[in-house]
Amino acid sequence: MIRTEALSALPVRSVLPALRTALEGPGADGAAVLCAPPGTGKTTLVPLALAGLLGGDAAPRRIVVAEPRRIAARAAARRMAWLLGERVGESVGFTVRGERRVGPRTRVEVVTTGVLLQRLQRDQELAGVDAVMLDECHERHLDADTATAFLVDVRAALRPELWLLAASATTDAEGWSRLLGGAPVVVAEGVSYPVETLWAPPVRPVRPPHGLRVDPAQLTHIASVVRRALAERAGDVLCFLPGVGEIARVAGLLSGVDAEVLQVHGRAPAAVQDAVLSGPGERRRVVLATSVAESSLTVPGVRVVVDSGLAREPRVDHARGLSALTTVRASLASARQRAGRAGREAPGTVYRCWARAEEARLPAFPAPEIKVADLGAFALQAACWGDPAASSLALLDAPPAGALAAAREVLGAIGAVDRSGRATERGERMARLGLHPRLARALLDGAAEVGARRAAEVVALLSEEPPREYGDDLAGALRRARAGADAYGARWRQEVRRLSSQVPKSLSGDGALAEDAAVGLVTALAQPERVARARGGGFLMVSGTGAEPAEGSRLRQAPWLAVAVADRPAGAVSARVRLAAVIDEGTARAAAGALHARGGEVRWSGGDVVAREVERLGAVELRARPLREPDAALVREALLDGLRQTELGALGWSRGARELRQRMAFVREALGEPWPEVSDAGLLERAGEWLEPELSRARRRADLERVDVAAALRRLLWASGVGGRLDELAPERYELPGGRGRVRIDYSGDRPVLAVKLQSLFGVSRTPEVAGVRMRVHLLSPAGRPAAVTSDLETFWTQGYRAVRAELRGRYPKHAWPEEPSGS
Repeated sequence: MIRTEALSALPVRSVLPALRTALEGPGADGAAVLCAPPGTGKTTLVPLALAGLLGGDAAPRRIVVAEPRRIAARAAARRMAWLLGERVGESVGFTVRGERRVGPRTRVEVVTTGVLLQRLQRDQELAGVDAVMLDECHERHLDADTATAFLVDVRAALRPELWLLAASATTDAEGWSRLLGGAPVVVAEGVSYPVETLWAPPVRPVRPPHGLRVDPAQLTHIASVVRRALAERAGDVLCFLPGVGEIARVAGLLSGVDAEVLQVHGRAPAAVQDAVLSGPGERRRVVLATSVAESSLTVPGVRVVVDSGLAREPRVDHARGLSALTTVRASLASARQRAGRAGREAPGTVYRCWARAEEARLPAFPAPEIKVADLGAFALQAACWGDPAASSLALLDAPPAGALAAAREVLGAIGAVDRSGRATERGERMARLGLHPRLARALLDGAAEVGARRAAEVVALLSEEPPREYGDDLAGALRRARAGADAYGARWRQEVRRLSSQVPKSLSGDGALAEDAAVGLVTALAQPERVARARGGGFLMVSGTGAEPAEGSRLRQAPWLAVAVADRPAGAVSARVRLAAVIDEGTARAAAGALHARGGEVRWSGGDVVAREVERLGAVELRARPLREPDAALVREALLDGLRQTELGALGWSRGARELRQRMAFVREALGEPWPEVSDAGLLERAGEWLEPELSRARRRADLERVDVAAALRRLLWASGVGGRLDELAPERYELPGGRGRVRIDYSGDRPVLAVKLQSLFGVSRTPEVAGVRMRVHLLSPAGRPAAVTSDLETFWTQGYRAVRAELRGRYPKHAWPEEPSGS
């Protein structure tokens, strides 16, 4: 029996007529954007109405609802079935990876966006489907953005009658409207009760999150705020935390509270999820949840929200070949969504675990996954769709060119795309597996070596990282998963069955390899760039990144590792290995064979030219021996690199050469072109003009040290066409008047310096110049000690000389001290 009372209480009911008009009214194009706050019924009531399951004159239709997460898909299907008074699998069903509950009468099917993508690749027309509703599109998951783009293509080319509805709690409505070809926007108002905001920052500063690490002091503070909320307010408490690990730690810190503590996340057992979503029980509840509870799920009974202010987003470090989730500050949009959960059923309270002043520094919205995530799966989907460059896809944000190029390079290396970027037959098979392309490659190629079942077991471990208590050794984690009676073990076994069935029997080998070796091989096939060799207490990946297992890990004793999961802590030079398998050199060569190279290497190392014949696996050196006849061009490049690294210090700089360079630098500064630039960069750029032929003849550092640098610099002057003018414009010495001698000019400072005994300048009325620049004159006593400094000799004679004369006459009475020394 349909629960009419519950359906009537959902606020979105008031906009159903407007939504129908937007989709099928006069001039309608069959596309619309629905904005409705959480708790209004957009996820549950709207699909039932569009499918014609609520009676009235609505035509029966088959509706597919796409949710970003498995937990949300199951929950939405259960809620809709309950509203109809049915069981899941009758009029309403769901399909998620590894689980399908639909029947012959199913008219509303809830799927994850990943499942929807698979269907679109198999059947672009979506035969039998009348409408697709993309729920929670504001979360900007990459699969959802991709599915939207494909559906826009389908409507334009194949199924103009297919309805497309983008639904969200808070979103860029105008942007989605443009994306859907100017689709109308329908806005539903929620019934929201007032929510009081209480700021609850830590008393003492906590370290900001980095990678997956959250300061334990911050988690302790969050647990204390939950205890405070229980004491100060009535009702259930919903606490938002960034991930499963933090949820478990805070749950431990809440031991002994007078409430039932429940943990909600994608890995939680179905029974726990059902208990949370079914409504409050006899005892108060503390629900610790990830961002899945922001908008995808409604938790009944909640009157209080504790917001940690943290969230998880994907990030890719292309330079180190590392990609993983990272902890970030939650956006303002997320903070509003979380706070709103306290006011769904009655007035509520939100405790924000940060200072009010920090609010202005929060990002406005979460970063779209397409901007920050690994684009391997997206690039393969686009290639299979027939648009490898993703240039014609209807996307709110274009993929970053560098990240997309890196992803396409990986796809080429694993044989998923051809040289033009089009998907190969192998690539299309990979795309159908519902795995990241790297894992798909590991499953298919690994099955040929270790058998389909064993390859599937390892890939299932890699596709959903096992709990930390399973350890960091993948072989050990595999044995624990097999024996485990926990929720992870159940999901793992289900995924193993799914993956095993996906491998064609013709591709499956006999599985003769020992188990630990098989685990290592499949892991290495998934991440060949992360194959790592032991070095000096740590490891070096073939990608060039250092890696270190945790202290006390048995992995530290291995000669080679296949690293599955790694991140880089703040300030660390090397990545931290969180999950890896032990392998040998043969496995490393087999998995990372595309990175194998052998050849001559000539480079500057350790302060000299080193020439060797080297065998490498990426950045890892396997074998090396001296190279007797290195290529002259490579030697020349190595010498130039040495000059760069030593800032030209490898040359034999005599005093005369240094002073000549200083004179040249002064004239360049004073007169500009065509005088040559003699900075390190300038000299290196024109090395072929002033260091030849010495550079071509040199083979080692000792040869560079024997170069006559002064002669080489003069060669540069002549090559610049100013060779004969340096001594005229910037002479080495200044000729004193009356044949009193010649004094060296110092060009090392910001202007030339002439250090001369004061009496030697008697009769000189104007400040001496070089290249039109007045020198800085250091006037010395008869004993050579500083007496005065001036760049304006004329003024000195008239204003400063008297005081200096008075002092020096007393000390040096035998010397002449005329009253008018300038001769004027």
